[in-house]
Parts: sequence; C-alpha cells; structure tokens
Amino acid sequence: MADRHALMLLDSASLYFRAFYGVPDSVKAPDGTPVNAVRGLLDMIARLVTDHRPDRLVACWDEDWRPAFRVAAIPSYKAHRAVGGAEAAAAASSDGVAVAEEVPDALAPQVPVIAEVLAALGIARAGAPGYEADDVIGTLTAREVARPAGERTPVLVVTGDRDLFQLVDDEAPVRVLYTIRGIKDIEVVDAARLRERYGVASGSAYADMAVLRGDPSDGLPGVAGIGEKTAAAMLATYDDLPGLLAARDAGDRGLTATQRKRLVDAEDYLAVAPGVVRVAADAPVRLADGADPAAADAFTLPREPVDGAALVDLTARWGLASSVRRVLTALANR
Repeated sequence: MADRHALMLLDSASLYFRAFYGVPDSVKAPDGTPVNAVRGLLDMIARLVTDHRPDRLVACWDEDWRPAFRVAAIPSYKAHRAVGGAEAAAAASSDGVAVAEEVPDALAPQVPVIAEVLAALGIARAGAPGYEADDVIGTLTAREVARPAGERTPVLVVTGDRDLFQLVDDEAPVRVLYTIRGIKDIEVVDAARLRERYGVASGSAYADMAVLRGDPSDGLPGVAGIGEKTAAAMLATYDDLPGLLAARDAGDRGLTATQRKRLVDAEDYLAVAPGVVRVAADAPVRLADGADPAAADAFTLPREPVDGAALVDLTARWGLASSVRRVLTALANR
C-alpha cells in the first residue's frame, strides 16, 4: 500500500529496541561489536520506504525518557525501567536528579551509531528537551493535521508502542503502523481496527480507555477493578472520560454502585492521569542538525545520501553494507 506524499514518523527507541530483540546478536561489526539493532532498524526503514513511499520521514527521539512533568503527576511512571529499579527512581526524583533508563549493555553503544548513519543518509532526526519521542510524534502530527486541507498529507506513525494508538484519526488521516513481532510483521491500525480490537471508536477514546485501564509497563495503576472491556463499555455509554466522570458525580444509574465507588476512590489519579497518558501536541521540537523544523523541506527524504563519504566510512566500520544498500535503493526508487 503506497502512501505517496505522506509524513512518516518513527518512534525510534521503540523500533530499535524491537530490532535489538528481533535480530540475532550474532550480527556484528568487523571488530565484533553487536550491530543487530542498527541493521534491524535500517532494514525496517528500507521496507517502510519501499512499501509506503512517504515524501517525508522523521526519526523521533527521546530527549527525556521519563519527563519530570509526568513523574510529578504519577511518581511511579516508568520507575521500574530506571537503572537500579523503582527505589532508585524514587530516590532520584526526591532529590531532583534525573535517572537513566535501563538499556541492555549490547544495545547502548548502537544508539549513537544509528544517529550517525541517519545523519549521513540525510534522514531527519527530531527531539524536544524534556519530552519523549511520543510527544515529538504527537506535536508533529498535530502540526500536520492543523494545516489547510489542501496542504495536509496523511500521517503514518510507526511504533511498537500501543500508547500511540491515541493519535489514530481517519479524517485527518492519521494511521499507526504497529510492529507486532520483531521488525517484520506490521499491522495497520485505523479507527476500524480500534473498534474491532478494543471496542473504542477513536484514538481519543483509546487514550481515555488507557487512563482507566492503566498500564503496568509504564507504571500507571489505572482504576482498580476496571479493565479494558469495562472501560470501553463505559466510554461507549458516556462518550468520553469527562462524560463518564460527570455521570459518576451525578450518581447516574447507568453505573453500578461498585463502579461508581471505584471511580470515586480513584479521583486523585483520574485528575492527573490524562495529562500523563496523552501525548503533548505543543512540545518544542528541534532537529538534530539544527535546521528549522518549520521549513517546508525540513523532513523531506533525500534520494541519495547527504554525506556520502561519512556513509562509506560508517558502512565499512560497522559492517552495514547490505542494510545501507537496501535503504539507498528504497530512497532512490520511492
């Protein structure tokens, strides 16, 4: 399925983690350094460009994997992923100190290599101080959707993280290309898929469901006793989270006494959780090369590398010949 003229946004960390675990660690550079995440991500980019033919592509980066504003709202947010675990994260937060994310030893050295190869290829890389890649994606999506209808292009969000299902919008259109397993199986998520799989009518409703359900992988407790199906049923009845909470406060008979009590008991959580779960639409996005992200050609995919000499050196040093060749072929033929 081609999506000519589309803006493609990569959730980079999600994808290189998937590549790291999906490509054997026997894939190594000439000096024996693992490059499975580098090779896997490049192969994925080649396939995405070949299959969807976007005009623009941005590798969105975490400049802060655990933003302070989310931790202030819900201290358990991603705490278990911190180096040293949740206790270390709590201690660091109380001292106002940033804490590093736990990253496999064999993956950490590959991340700068990925950044260097993307730069040599001329593929845009963007982040925002104090924000996650999800927020960069949310902001760039919001900017594209806000453009006049005649200038707007489809947005394709590529991720292995269900959190970004909240951006699905058939009217815009915004779709998610979800990497199910490894780096090969990709599911197209649109509003129909959200209704079929989760029983919610839109990306916005998915975010409301995620607030209610919670997410242990992100340290979000959710509302005790309310799982995915119950949350979806409530939202189908009351349209959205504010409507549900208004029904709670009004003693609406559509809610059982137990459900109402659970929502009342979770009042403090529900007051802050939407601001944690929903991605930002106004993050201060900046490009790694210092270019203006508002420029008309800021994210345009090149048809050939912008720094051929650097790419040759990186390819030889890290043993990336086949993967780089696939990316270059995809860029030239899109």
